[in-house]
Amino acid sequence: MESKFLEKLSNNYLELLDDEEDFNVIINVGESPNNKIFRAHSPVLRYRSLYFRNKLANTGKDENNIKIIDLKHISIQEFEIIIKYIYGGVFLLEKLETSLIFELMLIAHELLFEELTKYLELHLIESKAS
Repeated sequence: MESKFLEKLSNNYLELLDDEEDFNVIINVGESPNNKIFRAHSPVLRYRSLYFRNKLANTGKDENNIKIIDLKHISIQEFEIIIKYIYGGVFLLEKLETSLIFELMLIAHELLFEELTKYLELHLIESKAS
């Protein structure tokens, strides 16, 4: 008999986002003064996205052994939603404006999240066609 504990696994990965010690990637998001630094983990990013796999392979480390990625064209709000998807497979569409969902679909496409891109596209077509 096989049991799946995906919700607990998802929550544990989401907790990694608050880990101030064991990160090895910094992602700079947004333009000043509306910018934020996200701390991330290269194995998670690489295995979730071909975009990050390629970006990390072509990004050198700084003196602290950290890779830095700039995504200044993505807002803090947009990336907070995307990073929760990356780590926890969680994506809540309730209460999101149609324009934000559309932007998230474009970002998902850019970051090569094919499954998320298709999901958002289908959601927009089926429930937000107007």
